[in-house]
Amino acid sequence: MMPKHTQRFGLLAPSSNSTQEPEFVRVLPPQVSLHCARLSLRTIDPESTVRIVAELDCEVGKLADVAVDAIVLSATAPSTRMGKGYDQELCRRIEQVSGKPATTAATAMMQAFEVLGIKKVALAAPWAAQTNQTVAAFIEASGVQVVSQHAMGIVSNLEVGLLDSQTAYDLGRQADRDDAEAIFLACGNWLTMDIVEQLERDTGKPVLTTNGCAIWAMLKILGGHEKVSGFGTLLESHLT
Repeated sequence: MMPKHTQRFGLLAPSSNSTQEPEFVRVLPPQVSLHCARLSLRTIDPESTVRIVAELDCEVGKLADVAVDAIVLSATAPSTRMGKGYDQELCRRIEQVSGKPATTAATAMMQAFEVLGIKKVALAAPWAAQTNQTVAAFIEASGVQVVSQHAMGIVSNLEVGLLDSQTAYDLGRQADRDDAEAIFLACGNWLTMDIVEQLERDTGKPVLTTNGCAIWAMLKILGGHEKVSGFGTLLESHLT
C-alpha cells in the first residue's frame, strides 16, 4: 500500500539538476510528498546563477497550483550570488507569490551552522573556484569563517550530476582541516547524502550538504518530524 502523504514539499530545482529529486525522495519521510518546478540553468557561472531567478515567480506559481505546504530554492550558488541578505530577498519573493513559507539553500546552510554552533567551516564543491569564492564570501559575511576551500572546477551542471558520491567524500577529506568545526559539501546537483555518515565517522565532525540542509530546514518548517536516520547528525539529532 502506498503511504498516505500528508505534507507537500515544494522544490525549485535548476533545470539541469539530475540529483535532487532522487536524493530528496530517498531521504524524505513517507508522509511527505515531493513536488518540483525547474528554473533554467545549464552552467554554474556568475551570469547563469543570476539569470536563474528570472523565472522564479512563474515556477513558484506552478508549485502553488499543487498546494504545497512550503517551498525551497535548493541551489547554493544562486541563493548566495548577490551577497548577504540576498537569500532573504528570494524567500520574500517566493512567499509573496505562493502565500507559503519558503527557504533557500543559503538560508538553510546558515541556520544549520547556527544550530550546530559552527564558527569555522571547510568548504568543498564540484564547481569552479570563482563560484566557491562567492559562496565563501557569503558565509563569511554571515559570521562563519571559511578556513579551507576546495573546488573541482566543473562548469557544466549536467556533468556535476554525473559525478559519483565518492568524489564528495574525497574532496571533503581534502578540504578538512584541524581547525574546521564542520565540513560543508556545496552544490545541490552533487551526490552527497550517501557518504555523509562515513565522512562524519572518519573526520569526527559534522558534515553538511546543500541537499541535507535544504531537507532539514523544510522538515522544520513542515513540522512534526523528530529525526531522519542514516544521513548525518543534522537530520538525526537536530529536527526538534
